Amino acid sequence: MINQLKIIEKSTGFTLVELVVTLSVAAILLAVAAPNFRQLIQDNRLVAGVNELSGSINVARSEAVKRGTRVVVCKSANGSDCVSTGNWEQGWIIFVDNNNDATRDTGEAVLRIHEAVEGNVTMTGNGNVADYISYVPEGRAQTTAGASQAGTISACLSGKQRVMQLTFVGRLKITRGTC
Repeated sequence: MINQLKIIEKSTGFTLVELVVTLSVAAILLAVAAPNFRQLIQDNRLVAGVNELSGSINVARSEAVKRGTRVVVCKSANGSDCVSTGNWEQGWIIFVDNNNDATRDTGEAVLRIHEAVEGNVTMTGNGNVADYISYVPEGRAQTTAGASQAGTISACLSGKQRVMQLTFVGRLKITRGTC
């Protein structure tokens, strides 16, 4: 007798039930993860804004020491002039302040320009740091009147806050909070 071999075909596709179950599980996971992902993006925007401003403040301090002259970080909406309106999120410039008035005049070199911070981050300074931060050659933050310049800049987004505290010696300390 001749043995007959049967060829068995295997199915390699998905059934409709398997596909529906897989899509349902994926939809549930996406619904759970989406709000957390949105919060992660907002947290990153807040931290990025704070890091950009604190980095600029540190550059100004370093440049003041290196150049042996006053260097200022001030709010700027247009990238060339200091303003006393609005908040820090609108942008800022770093410039060499040859005449020690914390206002950029013709001929004073702009070292860096930072455009507006992305997202809905608000950055509000109080007291002596509401409009500008000025460093003298010794690396201390000092107002144009000669007083020690200290204060805080609060950055807020979606209830989360980072506070940049400028100390009397000109160093920054960043803390977390809620707003």
